[in-house]
Amino acid sequence: MNTPLARPRRGPLDGVRVLDLSRVLAGPFCSLILADLGAEVIKVEELGVGDQTRTIPPFVNGESHYFLAINRNKSSVALDARTEAGRGILLKLAAQCDVVLENFRPGVMERLGLGYEQLKTVKPDIILCSISGFGATGAMRDKPSFDLVTQALSGAMSINGYADGTPTKLGLPLGDIGGGLWAALGVMAALNDRHVTGEGSHIDLSLLEGLMGLLGYLAEIYLVTGESPGRMGNNHHNIVPYGLMPVKDGHIVLALHVGEFWRKFCRAIDREDMITDARFRTVKDRHRNREELERQITAIMLTKSVSEWQQLLDAADVPHAPVNNMGQAVNQPIVRERGFVKDVQHPTAGTVKVIGSPLRFENRYEQARLEPPPLLGEHTRSILGSLAGLSDAEIERLIADKVVAVPATPT
Repeated sequence: MNTPLARPRRGPLDGVRVLDLSRVLAGPFCSLILADLGAEVIKVEELGVGDQTRTIPPFVNGESHYFLAINRNKSSVALDARTEAGRGILLKLAAQCDVVLENFRPGVMERLGLGYEQLKTVKPDIILCSISGFGATGAMRDKPSFDLVTQALSGAMSINGYADGTPTKLGLPLGDIGGGLWAALGVMAALNDRHVTGEGSHIDLSLLEGLMGLLGYLAEIYLVTGESPGRMGNNHHNIVPYGLMPVKDGHIVLALHVGEFWRKFCRAIDREDMITDARFRTVKDRHRNREELERQITAIMLTKSVSEWQQLLDAADVPHAPVNNMGQAVNQPIVRERGFVKDVQHPTAGTVKVIGSPLRFENRYEQARLEPPPLLGEHTRSILGSLAGLSDAEIERLIADKVVAVPATPT
């Protein structure tokens, strides 16, 4: 790994340098995690438009909300990898990096002259993380895929929605985000393995397998019973009551996952008889008698308002919550108290609020600066000079030849 400079560490991955050739969501979400943990991330973008997410509205002074959301703490180099000079620059940069991240279709990196075997010639212990829709092997390796395709093929859509409705995509793009999480985990595992063995790795991550790897007990229901679980709307397949409940002026969720909370809830609603009722005594009993139990609970919940239930259930230590919209979620007191929404100063968008990293290390890295998402090619000159070893004249020639680019406005 690169030796950290004599300065406060940015995070536990300070000293790790990542060459990020990925775009859109899965790869950039992985590099966002790595960057938030202190890694130096060099984002390589196409000339002209850059990462496709730069073009997606809504915009803040010309900057896409999508790009702003997942590209903080990164540098940007604008480069044409299809040119011989561009490929040469990427190999020079890779030689100075610990990790290369990409989410092209399988085979593209090899055609660009940047496959794992080629990268090892300039950096023998390089870690290459390749994210694709279906992995590097198998009959589907060359097929295109996006998050929605992943959700459909993984089984996730089949369990999302109401029993009498159609399959519904998840509101979160979990196929891509889950892939980014797995990729970050794989990179960190490979870094530790290299620390022990001195060897690099090529990580082959299938987004389909990534989302299926998050199915957990839902896939296991089929594997042990031979029956696919169906759609349950806002309810749980096996735990009752656990879901969205109508109340006098809206809805709240109840999450009575274990017996202790079931008993607390019964006492809170003044129905201690339910604790000993043979129909509702155990998780299995409540599941078997779901229809009757939900009928009784629904009638009780409709007698009070959201605020009344919050006060009563808070006092009883029962897991519950109102259903927040995005504005309510980011402005709720616990989020403000913990400073989870951060301000960054963007050179063109001005002060921009972004969601922070959920990973905190007590009494460490608290003063690490949050850098704004970069302008397209903002760091082309500095990175080509410091890492690729190019002179100012060479860089200007590459700009003139449209091999690399810098922002139209001074930075």
